[in-house]
Amino acid sequence: MQRTSLTRFAWLSIAAALATMGLKTLAWWLTGSVGLLSDALESLVNLAGALMALAMLSVAARPPDEDHAYGHGKAEYFSAGVEGTLILVAAVSIAVAAVQRLIHPRAIEQVGLGLAVSVVASLVNLGVALVLLKAAREHRSATLQANAHHLLTDVWTSAGVLVGVGAVALTGWQRLDPIVALAVAANIVFAGGRIVLTSVAGLMDAALPASEITLLRQLLDRYAVDGIEYHALRTRQSGALRFVSLHVLVPPEWSVQQGHELLERIEADIRRALPPVTVFTHLEPLGDPSALGDQELHRDDLP
Repeated sequence: MQRTSLTRFAWLSIAAALATMGLKTLAWWLTGSVGLLSDALESLVNLAGALMALAMLSVAARPPDEDHAYGHGKAEYFSAGVEGTLILVAAVSIAVAAVQRLIHPRAIEQVGLGLAVSVVASLVNLGVALVLLKAAREHRSATLQANAHHLLTDVWTSAGVLVGVGAVALTGWQRLDPIVALAVAANIVFAGGRIVLTSVAGLMDAALPASEITLLRQLLDRYAVDGIEYHALRTRQSGALRFVSLHVLVPPEWSVQQGHELLERIEADIRRALPPVTVFTHLEPLGDPSALGDQELHRDDLP
């Protein structure tokens, strides 16, 4: 699948946000529950996040150009960061509404019908979230992953709200509704903060996950025999694309052709093991003192 086709998942998310927003607004209108109102407000945030995802997936799909030689993959982290921030804003709005209802409690009406409508909306979100999670894992998309976790947060939020409204119906204690809404807001803060931190890590060129680094080292260790060594292994991720660089040290009597053929084999193995990846290698002779300085993260030996 081409990167451009990922935008169809954003359109799916937009459709789900519109559907669930309408259903949850209807549920709130039927019951008057502030918990269900908080659920409807979060669906509005879902819509904004889905629209941002559509825009950034379109940008990330663009091929490299003269001004962006490494591609546009980091655009996905902007989408994830914005979506996480929107989640945090929604949490504040929910908390404010819940505190007001806690101070001035109000009876909930037509509980059965309102809950039924909300359940349907939650099932829509759950189905779309599972589709997005599968696509995010398959295509290593930070945008789809953030959008999917946002929808899953919405599912858990709805579950909490349903429990709160049901508890009010059973006990008659009206303040249970805003109390549950406050718990929902706290859960949303946690989820939004996690999404923001993930996007920041991507923008800060964080290294590949430890499991992928281990895979790389296992692959490279197979070549580290018969006087061949490697060091200065560096990795980072930009959206779906990985970047790997390393220095390979070979016996000084090797020809340029021998060294070149070795690097070609190493790069091909890395591309097969961790697609999609761009690999940069640098050939050095064993025993050269200047090569030892390359092991540091930052080389500063200018005259």
